[in-house]
Parts: sequence; C-alpha cells; structure tokens
Amino acid sequence: MNSCSPEPSLRAYLLGSQPASATSPAGQPGRWRVERDLLDRSDGTRGTFSGVVLFTPTDDGGLALREEGTMRWPSFTGPASREYVLEPAPRPDALDVFFPDGRPFHRMSFTPDSSLDTHWCDPDTYRVSYTRQGPDQFSYSWDVTGPRKDLLLVSRLVRVAS
Repeated sequence: MNSCSPEPSLRAYLLGSQPASATSPAGQPGRWRVERDLLDRSDGTRGTFSGVVLFTPTDDGGLALREEGTMRWPSFTGPASREYVLEPAPRPDALDVFFPDGRPFHRMSFTPDSSLDTHWCDPDTYRVSYTRQGPDQFSYSWDVTGPRKDLLLVSRLVRVAS
C-alpha cells in the first residue's frame, strides 16, 4: 500500500536530508541497499541481486542512478550494474526515468494515481509498480510479459545511514 502522505519531492526523498555544501553544491548522493528477487516464470528459474543504489544529484535538478552489486542466477554469479538518468517531471512527486542514451523508460512515483507505468520493449511489455513503505524504505516490481520474456523482478530498497 502506498503512503497516504507522499513526500512532496521524490528527488528529496531519494537523496535524504543531506544538504548541499560549498564543496558539493548539488548535495550528497542518496545511498540505498537493494535486494532483488528474480523469477523467470517460463521455467521457474529463480535468482537474486544484492547491491547498492546511488542517487546522485545533477546540476539540472535531476538525479543520476547507479546500481552495483552481485547477481546470482543458476548459470551466472558475478558483478552486475546499470545506470539511468532521472529528470524532473511536471509534478514534484514524480521523476521521469531515461536510459543513459536519452531514450525514455518510465515515470517513477509513489502516489496512487502515478505509481504504475508501462514500457514497451518490442516485443515484450514491462509494467512497473512503486510502493513507498516509509521514510527509509521503498519497493518496486517489474512484471515483464511477451513472447520473449515472462519475468517477475521484485526490488526492496532500504536507505543506508550516512
């Protein structure tokens, strides 16, 4: 269930209460621990990802997202990472997520009317759902369906104390 009183600014929530300083005018990165369960529903294969997500402020009011950790899958265990660019949306309780090359991905939000979004990656459909569980914890799930993929990816993030 989403919180009844979402943060007024999703960017501020992801960064935490670290103020900007003279040496880092945009503020410090928000650091979150992530645990992800991976399920390939087509054959029942299960895996995990454990790592850290950094939300780093950008000069244009957005965030750079960098995720690093270890993926465990029956055929692979090793390092994994990914990056996205989060840009301000027309409303402060949302951010638009882009791939590093600038292609649009989806909208991130915890508000009930915006916490669900869809991304078409031909020929498969990716559906995301975000849930804020408190001031230092949120989750999201990707339900991926189509002729090539049938996946459920559930991620739980907990803020790392600075």
